[in-house]
Amino acid sequence: MSEQTQNPEQEVELNEEVAQMEADVEAAVEAAEQHEAQEQSPEAEIAMLYAELEAAKQTIADQKDSVVRAAADVDNMRRRAAQDVEKAHKFALEKFANELLPVIDNLERAIEFSDKENETLKPLLEGIDMTVKSFNDAVAKFGVEIVNPQGEQFNPDFHQAMSIQPSDDVTPNTVLAVMQKGYTLNGRLLRPAMVMVSKAADA
Repeated sequence: MSEQTQNPEQEVELNEEVAQMEADVEAAVEAAEQHEAQEQSPEAEIAMLYAELEAAKQTIADQKDSVVRAAADVDNMRRRAAQDVEKAHKFALEKFANELLPVIDNLERAIEFSDKENETLKPLLEGIDMTVKSFNDAVAKFGVEIVNPQGEQFNPDFHQAMSIQPSDDVTPNTVLAVMQKGYTLNGRLLRPAMVMVSKAADA
């Protein structure tokens, strides 16, 4: 009877001992795993730090590239703005100069077609001639230059051929006569010179 009453207690104690042993085994396994993880952590940490370093390098490279592109864009904008200002200064008088050209043309025609043998007209013609020179000097100060290609080779960039004349006296494509002078403003064409151009004489 006493043995039967002790068996349940012994069974409980046995179960407790088994449970304790299982807990001890689990604790030992967990400790072993933690120990193994601690042994691998320096390598893992180095690998992680190396990956972070590479990521940081890439970020720096990307940011440097962005800064270089932004600086180039700013430099291009500054250069374009400077060019626009320079062009505005150079060619602001273009419309005004074009309005003056017919006035100079008319004064020159007055001299060209006047009776130069008439003594009465000589003082008037001298005054007109001085006025034309003053006009030309004034506009030249602002970059307006005369294109008068008499005897030069024909240049389609600055001359407009109004007629072609056979000639043995000059080489083909020579300007034989200037019907109307041309003008440039700081190297840019305002008006082409109207010219007569030579060609080889017919055989």
